[in-house]
Amino acid sequence: MQFATATLSPPTLIYAPRKQLNFFNPRTPISLSEGRAAKGVAVKSGGQNQRHDLSLREKTPTRLGARRKFISTTSAATSGGGDSVSELDDNARKLLQALLWIAEGVYIIWLFLLPYAPGDPVWAISSETIDSLIGLSLNFFFVLPLSNSVGIHLIEAPVLHPMSEGLFNFVIGWTLMFAPLLYTDKRRKRYKGSLDILWGFQMFLTNTFLIPYMAIRLNEADEETKTPRKISKLGSIMMKGAPVVGLVGGFVCLFSILWGVYGRNGNFGDLAQRWEFLVSYLGSERLAYAFVWDICLYVVFQTWLIGDNLQNVRKDKVGLVRFLRFVPVVGLTAYCLCLNADIES
Repeated sequence: MQFATATLSPPTLIYAPRKQLNFFNPRTPISLSEGRAAKGVAVKSGGQNQRHDLSLREKTPTRLGARRKFISTTSAATSGGGDSVSELDDNARKLLQALLWIAEGVYIIWLFLLPYAPGDPVWAISSETIDSLIGLSLNFFFVLPLSNSVGIHLIEAPVLHPMSEGLFNFVIGWTLMFAPLLYTDKRRKRYKGSLDILWGFQMFLTNTFLIPYMAIRLNEADEETKTPRKISKLGSIMMKGAPVVGLVGGFVCLFSILWGVYGRNGNFGDLAQRWEFLVSYLGSERLAYAFVWDICLYVVFQTWLIGDNLQNVRKDKVGLVRFLRFVPVVGLTAYCLCLNADIES
């Protein structure tokens, strides 16, 4: 039997030349066609003019940047953190400034000039009110009354109602603790005047000078605010001694409350009688009536300023100070006690 045999030949490779591919050379200049438009380029493809939009690269970053700005502004305004008020948009900042200047005008006109608030205006102040102011100033921080009580009688302390003395020293003790906060405020350079003079007047005229500062610190930053500013000796003392200032101010405020309730033994009646005097005092004396305004404004400004300057607090105390800043007096005491030791540098 015979079998058919087939001869196997190796496969033949057939080379067919193809069109050479031209890769883009970044060093080779490319000229666009004459059909170039403002935001696109017309090229020919398949015999038809097609427009390819090249504006995507410039649109996308703009939209993303706008979105980032919106998110950062919203979070700053709602987080209650460091820049909760200061980083609002320009319209909100100007509106807030306008409201503060209006509040300053109302504060001065209503409390100093117009005769409609309780007590006497500045231009018609009585001799009794002047005597009361002198007596309260002599009993500053209860130095003279306490000295007399232990037998030191170099100067005799004026005898005033303990409720009026307590209210006066409560506000002054709170004002004392604003000094470290003002000297460490991150936006203090926008105020071109002397912080020493500002705080000095604030100790005696309270919000008459603090309200304008709160408005001025919202100004836009300029070149001067970016340059280092020499710290005054008083500012350096207040920053280095912030814990002492906090302890003294906090103690004076607490002692003022106790003095109003228990001070001068029982010569001024029990708690009910003293409370009755306080209500009458607030409704008849311009100074006492102004202190009510000061306390309300201090609550707002303390919360605002501490919230803007939490970066000055020791890291392990930020959460505590953030929470306590809403508590009158206590929040400012906590800020002074927890202030970073090297904040001056």
